[in-house]
Amino acid sequence: MKKLVLASNNAGKLREFAALLATVDFEVLPQAHFNVPEAEEPHFTFVENAIAKARHAARLTGLPALADDSGICVDALGGAPGVFSARFAGEPKSDQRNNEKLVADLAGQPNRRAHYYCILVFVRHADDPQPIIAEGEWHGEIVDTPRGENGFGYDPYFWLGEFGCTAAELAADKKNAISHRGKALAVLIGKLRARAGR
Repeated sequence: MKKLVLASNNAGKLREFAALLATVDFEVLPQAHFNVPEAEEPHFTFVENAIAKARHAARLTGLPALADDSGICVDALGGAPGVFSARFAGEPKSDQRNNEKLVADLAGQPNRRAHYYCILVFVRHADDPQPIIAEGEWHGEIVDTPRGENGFGYDPYFWLGEFGCTAAELAADKKNAISHRGKALAVLIGKLRARAGR
């Protein structure tokens, strides 16, 4: 299997990527395995942050790198928390405080529509002029009361009407198949296979 560095130390993301990228013969290793510090994420768009993270990890490891930048975008909040999803309630990062802030910000708001967004960037090396970019969206609504023990981040508050449950109530394989990250990864895998076949 080919080694690939994941420009993240998020255990939940690592599990999801490792399972899905094994199908195209990539062994996914977290950047912490190589003592790579987290990259700066100074940008206001998901794609710019993901490109910066992928190039940073590739530069410090000499390996192909995959980065994602993802978050939740809430209609009534003008797309917030967006790229600031992980730090919505400030430092240190805390899923619990982020969720509490989100629910508080939506108090009395009838429009609860939201979507998770994921952008993936794969680079063969730090200066790759043709990064592979893939994106995915997953639509739902924000609820006030958390449900479910699976997933991470905002999953316990992300209601999926067509399934009658939150994202945190889905089994991991089901979530991988339908989530924003799963959709983006399916696109990425298709593009990787197309490039390998050229």
